[in-house]
Amino acid sequence: MTGGPFWIIGCGNMAGAMLRRWVETGLNISHVHVVDPALPALPGGLSALAAIPANVPPADRILLAVKPQLLDAVAADVSRLVGPQTQLLSILAGVDIATLKTRFPTAAQIVRIMPNLPAALGKGVIALHSAEGPDAGIGAFMAPLGLVEWIADEAQLHLVAALAASGPAFLYRFIDALGVAGARLGLDPDQSARLALAMVEGSALLAAQSNDAPAVLADRVASKGGMTREGLDVLDKDEALVRLLTDTLDAATRRSKEMGDEARRP
Repeated sequence: MTGGPFWIIGCGNMAGAMLRRWVETGLNISHVHVVDPALPALPGGLSALAAIPANVPPADRILLAVKPQLLDAVAADVSRLVGPQTQLLSILAGVDIATLKTRFPTAAQIVRIMPNLPAALGKGVIALHSAEGPDAGIGAFMAPLGLVEWIADEAQLHLVAALAASGPAFLYRFIDALGVAGARLGLDPDQSARLALAMVEGSALLAAQSNDAPAVLADRVASKGGMTREGLDVLDKDEALVRLLTDTLDAATRRSKEMGDEARRP
């Protein structure tokens, strides 16, 4: 999956999820080096380094996975790993390619990646953008993580990140709210939470395997004059659910743009 030095800079929840899946699907860990001052536990017998050692050769690939606010703090050290053959892969939310090029001008290619946590199970969404367009090698490298989508317009990555990368958090909140609602109406709280989670898991699997749109599947569950239709009428009235989620995605998208603006400031 990678034939030369592959450096991961920062290995928190998201990068850790990606690394676990890569290791499970055959990544040659002899080429992998992870730098994270927190020294997290790593899969496959890997050990994290607190800092980039001196006099290391340039990397073939770098996964830049620190918090966007730390870009300038790590840029000088990371640039020692960047050579004319290096592919720089960035999961820094909001930080555009132009900003990354000012910090790493010698990189052969810069690819922005917007992944999400289900990548750990091979069920993630991996949105990619490169100024050079789709790259088959990078696409194949990301394929074990889940659905790979190349985004032509970099500006759309803000919204893609809100939908796909932040989306699991919004879904988790919805699952929690279903359980809370059931409890408030009389179910045992723990039992209601279990029912909500199992229902979402099974329904998502059915939706993923179906050729029909989720809206069609919803209408199939809801018979005219029945209990499901009565509940759907609450969600559908004045597009209540659509408006709520539009506002949710809009808020997350605005914050992504703000983080990009902050990263561009000297």
